[in-house]
Amino acid sequence: METHYIALEEGNGLKLNSGPGRDLIFKVTGDDTGGAFDYFIVQVAPKSGPPLHVHHFQEETIHVLKGHFKIRIGEEFFFLTEGGFAYLPSKVPHAFLNLTDEPGEVVVVYTPGGGHHFYEELGPLTRNGHPDRALVAQVFEKYGMTLLGPPLSQD
Repeated sequence: METHYIALEEGNGLKLNSGPGRDLIFKVTGDDTGGAFDYFIVQVAPKSGPPLHVHHFQEETIHVLKGHFKIRIGEEFFFLTEGGFAYLPSKVPHAFLNLTDEPGEVVVVYTPGGGHHFYEELGPLTRNGHPDRALVAQVFEKYGMTLLGPPLSQD
């Protein structure tokens, strides 16, 4: 197997999206790491975040670079600002929300990798802001996740 190196300038990488104002920049994907992990930056719109969901096989971490986030892990809620970190184990429902009026930014790591394939399919379904929930749920299931509920509320 050939060794593969990656060195990227700020803003460079595989650019995808997961909904209005949730742009992703994958620095490395599971394809780059032999399936080991994904490392990507998520640019989160004000008052936005993903819906409540669960990963059945992937572990996830979130490291806040910019903003103030409400994070649900299981039944607990946490509030993280710049430098804050959360580990979201597989099989535990979770979601996060940018509480600010400014765009936020988090680093996400998935292990095992391959999450970019999910976003390649999800982005076109959600980018218009009015996704078909049944189609979105099918994409979640295809990639080992289950959509459980709406995004978090601010309160």
